[in-house]
Amino acid sequence: MIITKEKQKNAYDTLKGTFGYTNPMAAPRLLKIVVSSGVGKARDKNRNKVVADRLARITGQKPSERAARQSIASFKLREGEVVGYQVTLRGDRMRDFLDKLVNIALPRTRDFRGLNASAIDAMGNLTIGIRENSIFPETSEEDLKDVFGLAITLVTTAKGKEEAEAFYRHLGIPLKVGV
Repeated sequence: MIITKEKQKNAYDTLKGTFGYTNPMAAPRLLKIVVSSGVGKARDKNRNKVVADRLARITGQKPSERAARQSIASFKLREGEVVGYQVTLRGDRMRDFLDKLVNIALPRTRDFRGLNASAIDAMGNLTIGIRENSIFPETSEEDLKDVFGLAITLVTTAKGKEEAEAFYRHLGIPLKVGV
């Protein structure tokens, strides 16, 4: 496993010289991972089932539906229609998913050279956009016509971008060097 509880606790020892931590609780920790995907055409109920089923297989947890907040006539979208699915992972499932993402899925991405450090926001969260769900081993290769993208957000307790980048490098997240 790439990220263990011990590795998160060791972040204090590794980063205290750089950021001046005086307490182990001041070191950043990974809180949760949010995996979300849109369904595209809201009228296609079969596609909604496919997206929900694949997200459940990829994450190991049933996704929750996300409804449209307001109606938009030009898109023929009505308030309350399902427009996406979202899964929030915590604890052991979060660590297992992160291990699978870093060691199996990302290396299967075409021309992968690392994640941009510019994807880390000012709050210390890293958002990864994935174009094809087929990089995960749980998706069957014969269903390549129903490929969809997803967004994966790693939420931390880091206080800034620099602190979060050092924390992600400590965990072994493949960030590009010098970007």
